[in-house]
Amino acid sequence: MKKTWLLFVLIHFWFGAFSQSFNGSFGPISDDGAANLYTATVIGLTQPNLDSAHGLVKVCLNITHTYDSDLDVQLIAPDGTALTLFSGVGGNGHDFTNTCLEDSSAGNIINGTAPFTGSFMAMDLLGNVNNNQDGNGTWTLRIQDVYPGADTGELLDWTLSFGPHAGTPVFLDSTNLPIVKIQTNGQSILNEPKITANLKISDKGLGLMNYRTDPANVYNGFIGIEIRGSSSASFPQKPFGFETRTVAGSNLDVSLLTMPAENDWIFLSTYNDKTFMRNSLAYHLFRNMGHYAPRSRFCEIEINNLYKGVYLLMEKLKRDNNRLNIAKLDTNENTGDDLTGGYIIKVDYHDESNSWLSSFSPIDYPTFPVYYVYEYPDAQTITPAQKNYIQGFMNSLESSLYGPDFRNPLTGYRAFLDVPSFIDYLIVNELARNNDGFKKSYYFHKDKNSNGGLLKSGPVWDFDWAWKNIDECPIFASTNGSGWAYNVNNCNPDNNSPGWMKRLIQDTTFTNELKCRYTYLRNTILDTNAIFHYVDSVQSLMQMAQQRHFRKWAILGINSGTPEIGEQPTTYDGEILKFKSWIRRRIKWLDVNMPGRCLISQNEAPIKDALFRYFPNPAGSELFLESELPIVRAQLFSTDGKEIRQTEPGKNHGILNLSNVTPG
Repeated sequence: MKKTWLLFVLIHFWFGAFSQSFNGSFGPISDDGAANLYTATVIGLTQPNLDSAHGLVKVCLNITHTYDSDLDVQLIAPDGTALTLFSGVGGNGHDFTNTCLEDSSAGNIINGTAPFTGSFMAMDLLGNVNNNQDGNGTWTLRIQDVYPGADTGELLDWTLSFGPHAGTPVFLDSTNLPIVKIQTNGQSILNEPKITANLKISDKGLGLMNYRTDPANVYNGFIGIEIRGSSSASFPQKPFGFETRTVAGSNLDVSLLTMPAENDWIFLSTYNDKTFMRNSLAYHLFRNMGHYAPRSRFCEIEINNLYKGVYLLMEKLKRDNNRLNIAKLDTNENTGDDLTGGYIIKVDYHDESNSWLSSFSPIDYPTFPVYYVYEYPDAQTITPAQKNYIQGFMNSLESSLYGPDFRNPLTGYRAFLDVPSFIDYLIVNELARNNDGFKKSYYFHKDKNSNGGLLKSGPVWDFDWAWKNIDECPIFASTNGSGWAYNVNNCNPDNNSPGWMKRLIQDTTFTNELKCRYTYLRNTILDTNAIFHYVDSVQSLMQMAQQRHFRKWAILGINSGTPEIGEQPTTYDGEILKFKSWIRRRIKWLDVNMPGRCLISQNEAPIKDALFRYFPNPAGSELFLESELPIVRAQLFSTDGKEIRQTEPGKNHGILNLSNVTPG
């Protein structure tokens, strides 16, 4: 018995010697939006180099705060590796009481509730700091109240614990996706301004493997990079906007991964989208309808040698001949046809400096203010004359839209709106039941009058909160596929929708055109098999990368990001099955509930074998042409044989503007 007792003491002493804890500094958390830094000095680690045998295993803390979700809390290791412990959790709950973060915990802090007593997985794996760095040195706890001005708090204490059986970083060795490496040279990437960093991209091509040791054959140079987005910026996997730059810091137009040359780009994070394709599928569909939508490529990213997961490298929405191809508007273009375009405006979060207040409110919410944001030219460069023009145009548009004669094809809204683009925008956003598509990131663009001059809807943009049931409002919580996203004002949104769709659907001509277009698309690119072909192709492409991504971000089976309703699959393939099931239910509901009657044929619906069709008949201000094959040329002649209109060649669709054609 004495020998056994002695052996127990020795074993206990051996494990105790390998478990070491260190306390950090503490104090008030400022409520002015500034980052608060609290440090812990680690010295005398039994094994200095952090790895699985001996590394960081636990961070414990006590915080008092009157609104937990205001807090963004990060841990920064001596080598600069930064981990998000938690951000935006707890809603309006109070405090973190004896809260410990450790990779071995069964529950994630995302699903915890205030005051978060007990053990949780952090948003980011603690094991990412166990990268063979010397753990001795200064560790920093960074706490920021990201919504200043209302709530206060204090860090009471915090402790770092090191020991055996530690987690290790997720490492990118090889992948079938392009590899992106970013080095910030000791700087933190900020919300703004952009910092200068180095970017390397390597890719051998579709179907080929890329290795971490491959040379940068796509891009190897300087960038300016910053965090972008609103709610997505609060997630541990941050989205970024970046510019490709010369060594001198000026803009450098380059082609990235076969996309046309430009200097403004986005790394879109996928933390809030476990399928990886909510945005890219919407872009794919809108593009196949004949409109511009951002091009994109999936990739895997490292920042300062730390794996950050799967991203979508994509074009930033901007005026460009290879992007949104509208006329360039310079500051000296303030009269005549030059003044009439091009413009990009949007409905989005705004302030007094970058927007103007509409003279009109939604027809069903007369007290809701609506703001339009200057996107191009932006608020810093747009001239007073250009402001007056676009504000006047929008005011005239809304005057006609909300006027008693709004259905008149010559003097009503059709004199201002490009109706086909609004129909297609509506269809894509309703297919995805995308509430954001009507209240923020809601884009419009207008070319010069000499190029048509009508206001077009789009491009489509933000679908992170789409294609799923979310606990936000009955419209979007429905599990049977029902509900109109354009009715988002019913949900008292954080940014009001102009509500134009509500008015447009009061016009039977509009709804009939909508029905015809939807019916045609359901037999072509919106056929369920066609949609699932795209879904299946992305699922196949992502099989290797998704395993690494979900080791880095252990959120499968967890309700992370958007507050979803329903099951949370524990596998990526389960997420895809759930995604497909949602699309089936949504399409089934839309098929029954899409308003209007299609009168383009005797059968009141296009058939899949139809080669060519035009509608409506009789026509108003526009005549729509659609074909299963590219139209070589479609010409419109007057009764005396004179050609008065023709379409662009080589497209599957066309529009003939009849606004100045004599009726008959």
